[in-house]
Amino acid sequence: MIKHKTATVDGLSVFYREAGSPDSPKLLLLGGFPASSHQFRNLIPALADRFHIVAPDYPGFGNTDMPDPSGFAYTFDRLSEVVEGLLLTIGFTGPMGMFMQDYGGPVGNRIIGRHPDWLDWQVIQNSNAYEEGFTAAWDSIRHALWVNRSPETEAPLLPFLELGGVKLVYTHGHRDPDAVSPDNWNMDLHFLERPNARRVQLDLFYDYRTNVELYPTWQAFLRTRQPKTLILWGQNDLFFTPEGGDAYLRDLPDAELVRLDTGHFAVEDKLDEIAGAIRRFHEERVVPQMTAR
Repeated sequence: MIKHKTATVDGLSVFYREAGSPDSPKLLLLGGFPASSHQFRNLIPALADRFHIVAPDYPGFGNTDMPDPSGFAYTFDRLSEVVEGLLLTIGFTGPMGMFMQDYGGPVGNRIIGRHPDWLDWQVIQNSNAYEEGFTAAWDSIRHALWVNRSPETEAPLLPFLELGGVKLVYTHGHRDPDAVSPDNWNMDLHFLERPNARRVQLDLFYDYRTNVELYPTWQAFLRTRQPKTLILWGQNDLFFTPEGGDAYLRDLPDAELVRLDTGHFAVEDKLDEIAGAIRRFHEERVVPQMTAR
């Protein structure tokens, strides 16, 4: 059974989904644009018999509070601080596995940087950490918005925050579109219609440049620490190239890379394959490591 909970962090009501026995290994699910923990509604029950799972909504996403951006910094630093505060508040700290998809990588890697002992193993699903990972969909962000943020450079990005753009993120590159529920984009659009919600997303588009600045730091951590890593990469992602997934192997030669014939939200039509890979990887690569300690 999935439980739907809230906790107060820095005065914010932070929503999260939780499932599994507290005695089981911890697994934190960190999702991406433009979704919320709703994106894990099927993955959580597929793994809850093996793991103790927590999946939060970031500030401005889903059912977590969305403070006015005039007084709250919607940056990846701040999002990671709120998620970290949630984990401390509910006692969900390391060692744990982290599943990081899209924005989940920037959020998770910041938390790992402050608490490297929390990371036991990781699953990376279409979350970029290399320059070659960017598709042409980023051009108006990288080469315009980041150079000079203005109403003129924001305007080309607004379609990504409307129905057609959000639906495209969920359906682009997915070989079985009937497996992708319209509840996804309808849910996201509901939250994007709130006052200031699109401003929040534009702030994060702009702040994403700080993630690129941290890529060398994250790569150095991977090379030095060599965490047990499963890479699940939708090869037809609108935002991230197949080369972005392959690039991890430069720093993590022992990582397992599973190439999936799907798009950005791979769990939508590759649930069985993804859940099976996570369960197998944990059993074969993580449990023996824990037993040897």
